Amino acid sequence: MQFDAILIEPRRARMLAEGLWPGKTLLDYFEAALHRAPDALALTSIATATGARRDMSWAEIDRLSWRAAVGLHRLGLGKDDVLACQLSNSWEFVVLYVACRKLGIVFNPVMPIFRERELRFMLRHGEAQAFVVPREFRGFDHEAMAAGLRADLPDLRHVIVAGGTGADSFDALLMDPALDAGVAALGPVSRHDRGDADDVCQLIYTSGTTGEPKGVMHTANTMYSNLVAYADRLHLGAWDVVLMASPMAHQTGFMYGFLMPVMLGARMVLMDSWDRLMAARLIASEAVTFTMASTPFLMDLTNAVEETGADMASLRIFLCAGTAIPGPLVERATRGLGAKILSAWGMTENGAVTVVAPEDPLERSVHSDGFALRGMEVQVRAPDGSPAPPGHEGELYVRGCSNFGGYLKRPDLNATDAGGWFDTGDIARMDAQGYIRICGRSKDVIIRGAENIPVIEVEALLYKHPAVLQVAIVAYPDARLGERACAFIVPREGTAIDFAAMTAFLDGQQLARQYFPERLEIRNALPATASGKIQKFALRNELRAEYEALQG
Repeated sequence: MQFDAILIEPRRARMLAEGLWPGKTLLDYFEAALHRAPDALALTSIATATGARRDMSWAEIDRLSWRAAVGLHRLGLGKDDVLACQLSNSWEFVVLYVACRKLGIVFNPVMPIFRERELRFMLRHGEAQAFVVPREFRGFDHEAMAAGLRADLPDLRHVIVAGGTGADSFDALLMDPALDAGVAALGPVSRHDRGDADDVCQLIYTSGTTGEPKGVMHTANTMYSNLVAYADRLHLGAWDVVLMASPMAHQTGFMYGFLMPVMLGARMVLMDSWDRLMAARLIASEAVTFTMASTPFLMDLTNAVEETGADMASLRIFLCAGTAIPGPLVERATRGLGAKILSAWGMTENGAVTVVAPEDPLERSVHSDGFALRGMEVQVRAPDGSPAPPGHEGELYVRGCSNFGGYLKRPDLNATDAGGWFDTGDIARMDAQGYIRICGRSKDVIIRGAENIPVIEVEALLYKHPAVLQVAIVAYPDARLGERACAFIVPREGTAIDFAAMTAFLDGQQLARQYFPERLEIRNALPATASGKIQKFALRNELRAEYEALQG
């Protein structure tokens, strides 16, 4: 694979001169933690459904990652090959990524919710040569799905099944103790192929408005420049215990639940899926000090603590990103958890860009999404392209150290100007002190519990239904998830469609269920401009007015 990360080179000299790119890879940080305390507890991996746990020291992660690296090398995988991984938060995920970095293999985490439609595009576009899946997760047969995809993926040479029992199982291919005999011989290969901090090390897909996912390319420098500033803002260190239940196939889980603890030499506690009562118990039993998740997680945890009286004395910070945090929830959570509730804003392309500081008053987390981290700049632009006055809404642009390397094979979509400013697609306002508030999106995207719904793609699928003449999918407010998706449909004359028929059709199109509209409105016509463009803002306003009326 040739990676066209064209946004790296133009800023390398400046980033290095200003000390913003640390020039270190995951392996540099990992090996430092290993050297300092090889036998220290580094990782606790929890299977939520069964309660099973696996504890690992830095030394054990190192030993197993070398074993897995030998296995990957024997499968013919090496520098700049792409390995796609659909595993949930787990020790296998951690070991696998460390192994990939020892060989310079580019890691492509994909969400466990993704099904054939999303995966067929992502793995083909990214030319994945290996695909690691769970045998089963949350009742779904991933092994069978992966087998069914192989005929459509000419680059895919290997499917590796965690929890499998056959010759293609994770244990047989990557965890066989016999592989240890090959570690010494692999050392020179690893030293040559592991690469440096400017090599693409992560390929992660994000949904947008182009009708297909975009492959975001990151390097160690773009990610760790963010993590250094983030940890500094929040005063995090080796003494912290980080709980992560957000999927590590998202940047939230990957960067702040995995890469950051390795950088700090801190312990990570990973949950493979969210369970509010178990999360409360783990915070108490494992002395968790920090976690990051979207607003629904905060609401759930607060409810669990109020119900059970679980001891939250160790928890210092719960950082929320993805959607605004309602003021009453911030107040409840502060009382119930005894922690600082902080807000932030970021994107897959940049990581966290703005973060409220722990020293800030509570109101900052209610009324803002924080101020820029060191090495990042934010600018709110008026319609004429000039900086908007404080308090005025405009289009949000960012630039700096953690901006991504570009979209794989789609440099035309990079949305970065000659000055290095990236068009986020968000509408925001900024106050005189530099704190921003996200007010909306210029892009046609719905964020459901921090998960982006690819609106155009779902609409395109519904237009294939014989009963659909017109369709518009818009967000409507939800107290827990922030937003949900509503489909407005105008049926063709003489036909009919209801909610059950709509969902059955999308299921037949192999779309992830989390992308299905959760509400259907049938109309004779949709509001439109004189040129025929559907006025989605009018539909959104209608749903918001209905929601506000119900709230009293």
